[in-house]
Parts: sequence; C-alpha cells; structure tokens
Amino acid sequence: ILQAMRQNGWKTIGITSPTAACGKSTVSANLAFSLSHQVDCRSVLIDLDLRRPSVGKTLGMKEMPSMERFLTGKAGLNESFVRFGSNIAIAANDRPVTHASELLQGTAAKSALAAMQSRLAPDVVVYDLPPMLAFDDVLAFAPNIDCALIVTAAEMTTAAEADVCEYELSQRTKVLGVVLNKCRYTPEKYGY
Repeated sequence: ILQAMRQNGWKTIGITSPTAACGKSTVSANLAFSLSHQVDCRSVLIDLDLRRPSVGKTLGMKEMPSMERFLTGKAGLNESFVRFGSNIAIAANDRPVTHASELLQGTAAKSALAAMQSRLAPDVVVYDLPPMLAFDDVLAFAPNIDCALIVTAAEMTTAAEADVCEYELSQRTKVLGVVLNKCRYTPEKYGY
C-alpha cells in the first residue's frame, strides 16, 4: 500500500466495506500503526464512520473527542487528535452523528481536514469510513480521498456486494484493492 501510494503521490486512503462487521476499523487501525512503524512515514487515523464510530473502542481509548465538533470547525486539532508514539496521530469519535453524509460533504469539513493536513503534515491519512451499502456517506466523501481499500469478510460478503462497491468507488476515486478478512482457511504449504 505504501509503495503504491508513494509511486502515485497519494496521501489519503479510505477504508470501507460493503456491510457492517467485516473488520474495516481493525484493518484501518492496523494499517495506520503499521505505517507509523516506518521511520519516514507519519500517519494519521481518522474515524469517519460517523454513524457507528469504533476506532476509539477498538484501541481502548478512554476519552474521545467529537468528530462532529472537529468537522464543523468547533474543535481544533489539539482537542481532536491524540498522539500514539512519534509517528501517528488518531482522531477517534465519541458519539454517532445523524447527518453524516451532509457533514462529510460540507465546506467546514473540507477546511478542517485541509488544516489538519497542513499542520500535521502526515505522509498518509487513513480514513476509517462506514460500510458502503448502508448509507451514501462513503460515496459523498470519496472525491476527497486519493484511493480506497475495500475490506470484505469471508463467508459473509457476497461477490456481488464486493463488485458493486468496487464499481461505485472506481467512479469517484482509485480502488487500491480488496482485502479478504476473517478467512478461517489457511494452507499449511509453507509451515506457518
């Protein structure tokens, strides 16, 4: 992912899934932390699954800010982002937002995210987005990301759901790939 992003000059990636419970928030957190282990890669993880925020819970965060306040310009970077080590900052979310799609498309949100990129100067911003087929939030926000990754769940996500997501996203941004998550079958070909 990092190689593809650097080759294309991309700085922002959205992580989504067709439906809930595919593991996209865990994949988002793992990706952001993996990137932060690179000495020359500053990463930011932002919970934009505004209807069902889970990044903070996934990471065991006790106090979380309101992404709604940040995206409307009512809260600054210091209130909204928490540092986890020297190369990663995280903006979790403490409560659901009712008009998420409208908030994500608003000029205040674009200004807040642009200010974050200017001030924090991350190499990669990972946006944990909601499931695509539930609401139009992802498609509303997709023009603001350089690329997207779709997380599917084995024995849960259908091929048709994955295809619809890939097609719809490809109309608005670059699709970097599809992750198959929750797969119980692993060949023992290599002894692992």
